[in-house]
Amino acid sequence: QVQLVESGGGLVQAGGSLRLSCAASGSIASTYVMAWYRQAPGKQRELVARIFRGGTTNYEDSVKGRFTISRDNAKNTVYLQMNSLKPEDTAVYYCYDSPIIGGPYWGQGTQVTVSS
Repeated sequence: QVQLVESGGGLVQAGGSLRLSCAASGSIASTYVMAWYRQAPGKQRELVARIFRGGTTNYEDSVKGRFTISRDNAKNTVYLQMNSLKPEDTAVYYCYDSPIIGGPYWGQGTQVTVSS
């Protein structure tokens, strides 16, 4: 079973930056898509960003221009660079891995809190 281990969450002030990391227990080079989701209290879990096998990315409208998803296949790690953070970015962030066969897999979630 693939395990996803997240790190990098924490408390930051508005306008600050964080980089979330998601380390996978196996290769991510051939996975169909990896993504970051988030869920704020009282809200549905939403897709934040995803990166496809060939490198194509897309983003939820509210984070475009501020967040960047990337991966390092050699380290089996996916990142979410978050800049210009806003209080409305406060949520639990989840890593997601959907292989071509099997899965999907979810990380445990990491808390991001942005103070005003």
